[in-house]
Amino acid sequence: MVYILLADGFEDIEALAPLDILRRMGADVKTVGVKDKAVISARGVRVEADVTADAVDMEKCEMLVLPGGPGYEILDSDENADKFLKYAYDKGIYIGAICAAPSILGKRGMLEGKCGTCFTGYDKYCTGMIYKNEKAVRDGNIITSRGAGTALEFGYMLGAALYGEDAAENMKSNMLYK
Repeated sequence: MVYILLADGFEDIEALAPLDILRRMGADVKTVGVKDKAVISARGVRVEADVTADAVDMEKCEMLVLPGGPGYEILDSDENADKFLKYAYDKGIYIGAICAAPSILGKRGMLEGKCGTCFTGYDKYCTGMIYKNEKAVRDGNIITSRGAGTALEFGYMLGAALYGEDAAENMKSNMLYK
């Protein structure tokens, strides 16, 4: 199971492009409204999350994904998101974060000594991260990306983590990405 955490102000493409790619690759993906099932994106799009935080079963979790956008601050201060992150990190479950969301990991010491990337200027909050000026970076079970313009690359990298590089390359080809 892949859980994508949504809070009001999430960046549309940073959540929905990876969701689309992962589902096309065969992943069971659920969006999680951390405060409520109805969530409003940064662009004002109303989305109904698949589940709320109380329905998350972290024992079935293979990957946890945090989109950026102004909603990252809600994720950063949400008790359930914090609990999910700590569980995933402690169990070595894949964690994906894009845009400002890597700073959530950084504030919790989860990027210490790891290569990663984030939205311009947020690297100062990514304590211990070895910054790479790349679209998306994977270091072990942590996958980070820079922002809205890199959401597809982020999605393919998440898919490669779950299904391998060949599957991700095939999906890129099928979606006419390359």
